[in-house]
Amino acid sequence: MGCCASKEASLGGKVAKWRTTGIIGLRDSNLKALPTIVLELGAAVRTLDATSNKLVKIPAEIECLVSLQRLMLAENLLESIPSTIGLLQSLKVLTLDGNKLLSIPQEVGLLVRLERLSLSGNFLSSLPDTIGSLRNLVLLDVSHNQLKHLPASLGSCFALEEVVGNANMIEELPATLCNLARLKSLILDGNKLVKLPVHLFRDCKSLQTLSLHATPITIEQLQEMDDYALFEARRRKKIDKRIDTNVLMNAGYFDEGVDRK
Repeated sequence: MGCCASKEASLGGKVAKWRTTGIIGLRDSNLKALPTIVLELGAAVRTLDATSNKLVKIPAEIECLVSLQRLMLAENLLESIPSTIGLLQSLKVLTLDGNKLLSIPQEVGLLVRLERLSLSGNFLSSLPDTIGSLRNLVLLDVSHNQLKHLPASLGSCFALEEVVGNANMIEELPATLCNLARLKSLILDGNKLVKLPVHLFRDCKSLQTLSLHATPITIEQLQEMDDYALFEARRRKKIDKRIDTNVLMNAGYFDEGVDRK
C-alpha cells in the first residue's frame, strides 16, 4: 500500500465525523496532497484546515466543495492557486500565509462573500485588479511579500476595516484608498512610502491606527496633511477607551505610528 493510500485508510474513522460536522481538521498531518476523500465529501464540507503540512498543490477539483466557508492552508509549499478557487461562492475566510505563492489568480475576485483574505509571507509582486470585487472583505493581510503597489481597485472594497501590508516594497498608495470610510487600521511598516493620499485622514473617517515605521514618512509630514487633527483625535479616543475599560496597556498604544527622525 502506498504512502498516500495508507494515510487515507487511516482517516477512515474520521470521515463520518467530518460528514456530520462539516469540519475537516488536518493540521500538522505531514500531508503532501489533500486526501481524495476530502473532495468526495463535496457539499458536506464547510471548513477545511490543512495548516502546517507539505502541500505543493491545491487540486482544481477543490471546486467540488461548494459549501466551503473557511479554507486554511497556511504554512505549506504552495506555489500557485487553481483558477477554480473562484467557484467557491460560499467562502468567507481564505488563509494562505507562509507558502511560496508568486501570484493570485484573477478568479479570486469571484469570491463575493469573502470577508478575510490572508496572504502574508509569500512572494507576491502584485495583486489582481479583481480584488476590488470583494465588497464584503473586512481584513486583507499581504504583509511580508514583494509588493510594489496596491491595486487602485482596492478602493472598491467598501467593507474593509483592516489592511496589513508591512514588509513590502510599496512606494505609493492609490488615491482610491480614501474611499474606504470603514477602514480602522492601516499597517505599512517597512515599505518605501514617501507620502500618503492627500485626503486619507479626511475621507477615511474611521481610521484609528496608522503604522509607518521604517518608512521615509515623518511625523511632520503627517501633521501637515489635511485633517490630521481629526485622525489624532480618533487615535487618542481609542487609547482613552482602552484606559477607561481597564484594558492592559503597553507602550505601543501611545505610538505615533512613525519614526522620529
